[in-house]
Amino acid sequence: MDVDDPTPRGGGGGGEPPRIRRLEESVVNRIAAGEVIQRPSSAVKELVENSIDAGASTVSVTVKDGGLKLIQVSDDGHGIRFEDLPILCERHTTSKLSAYEDLQTITSMGFRGEALASMTYVGHVTVTTITEGQLHGYRVSYRDGVMENDPKPCAAVKGTQVMVENLFYNMVARRKTLQNSNDDYPKIVDFISRFAVHHINVNFSCRKHGSNRADVHSASTSSRIDAIRNVYGASVVRDLMEIEVSDENAVDEIFRMDGFISNANYVAKKTTMILFINDRLVDCTSLKRAIEFVYSAILPQASKPFVYMSINLPPEHVDVNIHPTKKEVSLLNQERIIEMIKDAIEEKLMNCNTTRIFQTQAVNTSALTQASTQKEKGTEVSTPTGAKSQKIPSQMVRTDPRDPSGRLHTYWHGQSSNLEKKSDLVSVRNVVRSRRNPKDAGDLSSRHELLTEIDTNLHLGLLDIVKNCTYVGVADEVFALIQHNTRLYLVNVVNVSKELMYQQALCRFGNFNAIQLSEPAPLRELMMMALKDDESISDENDKEKLEIAEVNTEILKENAEMINEYFSIHIDQSGNLTRLPVVLDQYTPDMDRLPEFALTLGNDVTWDVERDCFRTAAAAIGNFYALHPPILPNPSGNGIQLYKKNKDCMASGERDNDSTNTDEDEIDQELLAEAEAAWAQREWTIQHVLFPSMRLFLKPPKSMATDGTFVQVASLEKLYKIFERC
Repeated sequence: MDVDDPTPRGGGGGGEPPRIRRLEESVVNRIAAGEVIQRPSSAVKELVENSIDAGASTVSVTVKDGGLKLIQVSDDGHGIRFEDLPILCERHTTSKLSAYEDLQTITSMGFRGEALASMTYVGHVTVTTITEGQLHGYRVSYRDGVMENDPKPCAAVKGTQVMVENLFYNMVARRKTLQNSNDDYPKIVDFISRFAVHHINVNFSCRKHGSNRADVHSASTSSRIDAIRNVYGASVVRDLMEIEVSDENAVDEIFRMDGFISNANYVAKKTTMILFINDRLVDCTSLKRAIEFVYSAILPQASKPFVYMSINLPPEHVDVNIHPTKKEVSLLNQERIIEMIKDAIEEKLMNCNTTRIFQTQAVNTSALTQASTQKEKGTEVSTPTGAKSQKIPSQMVRTDPRDPSGRLHTYWHGQSSNLEKKSDLVSVRNVVRSRRNPKDAGDLSSRHELLTEIDTNLHLGLLDIVKNCTYVGVADEVFALIQHNTRLYLVNVVNVSKELMYQQALCRFGNFNAIQLSEPAPLRELMMMALKDDESISDENDKEKLEIAEVNTEILKENAEMINEYFSIHIDQSGNLTRLPVVLDQYTPDMDRLPEFALTLGNDVTWDVERDCFRTAAAAIGNFYALHPPILPNPSGNGIQLYKKNKDCMASGERDNDSTNTDEDEIDQELLAEAEAAWAQREWTIQHVLFPSMRLFLKPPKSMATDGTFVQVASLEKLYKIFERC
């Protein structure tokens, strides 16, 4: 037998051992890639972590067929240098560290430089990127760690877009195990949800390719609890408690943990544990088991907890290089840390265990009614198998309070039964109505009249356009483009958002969530700021402005209880604004317009008549929450000239031949960055918040058909006629 035969030999006989060979580099790389990119969700996690490392404030993920056909991750981070593109997807190329000792102080999520390279060995990767200051971006495709062609100039938005297609096209066995696209997409959604809870300053979205609606959509917020509410819902937040643990005074280490844990009333079939260690999403089986052990003594047997934890340790106390996908880390004094967290959770749960809420099982009222009817007739109930029937006794032991046959008055003979049944029905209806919306229990007719007015003025044609439109993009500072069937429309974003916010203020009347201001805002100072911009009052007349501000502040303080109850606008006894309503989920109004809102609320709301009061207050809220253009001018195009530090040069008209190229030294970079961020945030909000909410909630009034809010600009049928003539 030839000694080069790689076939393994049996245990018997004296044959020579097989020869050891050096594998080809392509085989080595493909094997390593299969270990790093185990499934599509692994690729998404690596790409999202790269986006966060790049300082992105917006990360968008699009997935097709569970990630096998397409994974697209876009961000607005700092981008990739042009000179770095040739080695971008080579193995072990990274910007995160340069020496092994750097691992001891690593703070970024990536560090090995293997993820992108691994993707190129098991899929087709295309990268589009642009860095700040470049006139255009570059697009380049990679395969097996190298560029397929030179980078090509292209139009691009700020940041980087990585597109991975045909994942595992050359790994038949792996692809067969992942054929069901429903398997991995929930894992991707779960990853994005966890990142959205922890990185509250980043806007995340995740959707299936071709879908108009995102399965995960989170806007940046200042509150962790709001982030959990946006992702997991209000039902989860209702049963959460904040927890903090630290031993910063210890000599041997510095440890700090903060997070939220569910209380004894939380019910779920599966444990949800979101764990970040030094801002790195990881798993810790021993910590999870310890927490579940604590909850097992408090929760019912089938219930599991919800836990979010962020643990911060010195980087040198965390070994991040112990797992191929970096999903696990090793901690110094891990057993002690787990014991401290376990004790803190146990103490927190014991202190909150004074009240419990137990879920009750609904009773089948139809079966009870049928049984009651059969009892009254004295009939027999036959069994499904045809066995001997059993006679139901004429009276039964009371087992359910809603079963008339078990009530005490059924043993009395009288003529009051019909009246009692009617009163019981009315009481049940009142209870159901009050449970559905506690604030509506008073049945405020004025509010219902305003809602009826919205329904009466509804334009059915515009409603069809709103419900079934496709967002195209922002046209200018005021208008956006949408497509409906074969027609293209310009939509006035300010008017649409103002009407949507007005309607939502009435629909959520008395049932708002709240935005807590970081610091109380004095109403009088807010109104004075608004009056300074009022051209109808001269700047010299400060006494008149102060008097107007004081009068309106007193009006709002007098009506503070009603404003808080109906609109969740909280004003304390000192005249400070401390809380605002959440009119639209995942949306925070422009706080630069808060002074104008305070003045409008005090000066323009009709407080004497209930119906007019609700209407004008909702209109003031609608105007404040509407998507107005930012106060800073749009810096795109020639607008950048407005951010020159020396504007006198512009007025004098002294321009040389290179006047079109603005010198960076003449630009107020800080103000320019603020303006660019404000306009980019507005565009993102229009696409991802306003238009999805508009499809769900807006009832466009008839006036929008004639006031220029919706304007048709193109029709496919008419374009065909033009082409035919040509």
